[in-house]
Amino acid sequence: MTQTGWRKPTPGLGVAEQLAQAGERKSIPKHEAFVAVKRVGAYIGLKASDLMLLDTLGAFTQPQDWEERRRPIVWASNAYLMEQTGFSLSALKRHARRLAEVGVIAFKDSPNGKRWGRRNPDGHIIEAYGFDLSPMAARVEEFTELYGHIQAERALCQRLKRQITVARRMIRARIEAALQADLSGAWARYLERFEGLLSRLPRANAASETLEQILSWFTELQQRVEQAYLKAVRADEVVENPATTEVQVTEKIQEMNPKEVISEPHILITKQLDPVISSCSEKEQAAGVAPERPTVVPVERPEQKEQGTEATKLARGVAVDVATVMQACPEFAFWARNMGGYLRDWGDLYRIAGDLKKIIGISDHAWLAAQEAMGKQMAAAAMALVFDKHAKGEIASAGGYLRGMTEKAGAGELHLERSFYGRLSGQAA
Repeated sequence: MTQTGWRKPTPGLGVAEQLAQAGERKSIPKHEAFVAVKRVGAYIGLKASDLMLLDTLGAFTQPQDWEERRRPIVWASNAYLMEQTGFSLSALKRHARRLAEVGVIAFKDSPNGKRWGRRNPDGHIIEAYGFDLSPMAARVEEFTELYGHIQAERALCQRLKRQITVARRMIRARIEAALQADLSGAWARYLERFEGLLSRLPRANAASETLEQILSWFTELQQRVEQAYLKAVRADEVVENPATTEVQVTEKIQEMNPKEVISEPHILITKQLDPVISSCSEKEQAAGVAPERPTVVPVERPEQKEQGTEATKLARGVAVDVATVMQACPEFAFWARNMGGYLRDWGDLYRIAGDLKKIIGISDHAWLAAQEAMGKQMAAAAMALVFDKHAKGEIASAGGYLRGMTEKAGAGELHLERSFYGRLSGQAA
């Protein structure tokens, strides 16, 4: 038996005792209670050492102690707990106190202030005094719900961080391109503002509210930089070619504007196309590529391969044209248009895809591997799809997603057209 000493009552200890009484009315498996606590431990103020002591206490309990109308009470001595954890006596008391103050354990003291207990032949605790773990059982539902909120907050923060990364990379790329091309504009002022925002990025984990505010700052600056860049490019085009008016340049840009509202579903106009229904591959799911629903895909007959202009020529292995890619991937089209202006053909799309790959973390090796497996045109279309999904927060790892598509292409199981037409259908819905 070990002397526990008398302790000063606090509101936290009072709440812990109430939770212990509530836990006695529940039947919760031991492992479920511990998993629930550990998932939210850091959030409710517990440290690693506190959880280590909790694990040590839990090792003394038995499954029947967690049944309804029973309490999992531990009466291990301080000497034994110090030996098992490596804590000093003061550290042991400090960690036990913190566990009780946050409402994970409670203290059940004997009249003489000593810890002790005994079990009947069936292994049930008849009487015991010491550390009461019943509050854990009472709070399983609470901790499970809290963990769900924590996971949602983490996912939101990750999405906001990706959006911030894309925005700042685009701002840097646009300013550097403007400075290298010696375009007119207040680029030094924009660069100063950009560096000021970079200094305000949080070094540690930040709440979603903070990240949303930071994203709004970068988005506002990005819009200003893009407008200034587009204005400067238009001015240079008019100077270089006086016969080209600003209205004509604007019309060209609007012709490929992905932000335009599409009230009708996209239709690929060809002649005598045989509909082929493709099914998803299990390898697509294994590679981390989200499968699209089966879609009727137009397949061109051999006699039609030479039809169409360079601007609308079908990419090798995918029955879509440049306009379809741009409409299905509005985020990619937005950045591509701002960087390269009007995209006339697959050559322009390939060039812009290569420029944008680093913004979303695609390595040169992954880009070359995609071209070898798919061909340049199909790789450019795949890059547009990956960029659009990453910009919208639909995928976390753009590089991993592209590698999965490359593996499917190597096996002859990649059907990009279904992804493009599926996204167009979603826009029209």
